[in-house]
Amino acid sequence: MAAHVDPLVVGRVIGDVVDLFVPTVAMSVRFGTKDLTNGCEIKPSIAADAPAVQIAGRANDLFTLIMTDPDAPSPSEPSMREWLHWLVVNIPGGTDPSQGELVVPYMGPRPPVGIHRYVMVAFQQKARMTAPPALAPGAEAARVGFTTRAFADRHDLGLPVAAMYFNAQKEPANRRRHY
Repeated sequence: MAAHVDPLVVGRVIGDVVDLFVPTVAMSVRFGTKDLTNGCEIKPSIAADAPAVQIAGRANDLFTLIMTDPDAPSPSEPSMREWLHWLVVNIPGGTDPSQGELVVPYMGPRPPVGIHRYVMVAFQQKARMTAPPALAPGAEAARVGFTTRAFADRHDLGLPVAAMYFNAQKEPANRRRHY
């Protein structure tokens, strides 16, 4: 019987974005009718709007959700690693990010070249977080060079409790579909 290898290890999410952890909370992610599975491919046009995310847990638990692209601007030269796509804090357990406090608005995938990984990581907070002020629209500089590990360290979040990732690549202009 073949040993199971964690898709987060195979996809280098563990290592590039977070340290090895044991998932302890269920998280589901859906773009329209497409349920996310680790390593699946999602067209950027399908992911233009924020996904539906459900984080399990008790109502008095609080979570932080981070979405980054560790392959910006290209997988072979990720000099902008990580590009921050979404950051929400104080999400009550058993709910979705709309119930939390938005820090960085959702930005869909925009891979300029190559196949990019888009990683969503959930952390269980030890206490309610004083949310940093929301990012002003157009303040792209705050998205470049984000580090999930450093953010988790700075806010005493510990290891993640859940993570998922998908792949996306630039679509030919004539092949974009919107659902």
